[in-house]
Amino acid sequence: MKRHSSGKKEIKNTKRLFSGSRTSKPAIFLLGFLLIVVGIFGVLYNPSNSIKETLPWEISETGTLSFSQREEPVFTVQEIEDLYSPEDPDILKLVSFESSGEKVQALLRIPANSPSPGIVLLPGAGVSKEGEQGLATELSKMGYATLTLDQRNQGAANVESDLELFRAGLEPVEYLMVYDALKATDILSIQPEIDPKRLAIIGESNGGRFAIIACALDPSLKGVIGISTSGYGTEEIDPASMSNPEAYWFYRSIDPDTYLSSLSPSRLVLIHSFNDTVISHELALRTFDLAKEPKAMYNATEETHGYTASMRLYLEKELALLLK
Repeated sequence: MKRHSSGKKEIKNTKRLFSGSRTSKPAIFLLGFLLIVVGIFGVLYNPSNSIKETLPWEISETGTLSFSQREEPVFTVQEIEDLYSPEDPDILKLVSFESSGEKVQALLRIPANSPSPGIVLLPGAGVSKEGEQGLATELSKMGYATLTLDQRNQGAANVESDLELFRAGLEPVEYLMVYDALKATDILSIQPEIDPKRLAIIGESNGGRFAIIACALDPSLKGVIGISTSGYGTEEIDPASMSNPEAYWFYRSIDPDTYLSSLSPSRLVLIHSFNDTVISHELALRTFDLAKEPKAMYNATEETHGYTASMRLYLEKELALLLK
């Protein structure tokens, strides 16, 4: 499939929602050709088109992502030394599981009071499963087991690259990261130390975005807690203003805000600092306002991004409600 300048225009114009950049219109002499190509894309990427039946994922008429039936869990578990919190009586295991043809690694932290409720934990962009063990240890002290993932691409999103994959009929990395979170839920639910009826998902920053989408797609999760996260606000896009329909559907499909109406009866909890240095409080508040009940939002005051000690009381309170 040939790339063309109109695709780049849609990426950059819509990236005002992500980075605010713009670019000019394509040259006049290419217009006829581009209209033909866009027409073809419109057929290929119509959410109801039968071509989606050949892919492991599809996009609904409202822009939500869904997957075909998940594969049976294939994984290995190895108990390892707890170098991150050696003073605690936790059991730490290295879990390796198959997801869409790749091996994903995760750390399973089990508190002494097993069987215990289980939490899939998604770090922020650039943070490894080891780097997230501070929060995992805090959750263990509250009585919750965690399965913390090493996310693909270290949890970072490349919107432009993923759109090109989407347009080519290939699976975007962000879709794979959502699928990994769903597979992690399956793996966690069948561990002997875990109560499969009490499962939730927590994500920090970009991990919170994937966590919200995963929770909307998996009714076994009682709720999602997003720390220092928000949606992208793609509801502000006018589809009629975009020359490439596939770009619109892709942007909608990776926006947590698109999935808020599908979360209930699972509970959405947002914990955010008024002075967040990466994702503004205003963006988090917009996502919270779009969500339906049940939901709750708590605010911290530190000038930082991510989990802080002042958020512990909110986290403990909400997990007690979610996983009682």
